[in-house]
Amino acid sequence: MIFAILLMDRPGTLDLRVQVRPEHRAYLAQLSDRMAFAGPLMSDDGKTPIGSLLAIDFDSRADVETWLQNEPYTLAGLYEKPVIHPFNNMWAQMMGFPPA
Repeated sequence: MIFAILLMDRPGTLDLRVQVRPEHRAYLAQLSDRMAFAGPLMSDDGKTPIGSLLAIDFDSRADVETWLQNEPYTLAGLYEKPVIHPFNNMWAQMMGFPPA
């Protein structure tokens, strides 16, 4: 089942986000074959990250929660409380993603 995971950054953690980003991306890459999409949420200026939005296939909510416990941004204290919901993708993706 795909789960949508909304992760908002704690205020004042932009430097921490930049510092931990390589570990975060490596951790996400381990699930690349199960990922519908993933990326930062941006402030209204379109340049400043304020959180993350992920859609990843997991067997259960408990698996999502276990995975999040070991996620580098979580371990570093970047995120506020996660919001997790099952997601039913009813719209076929029509465009690709920009290069990483």
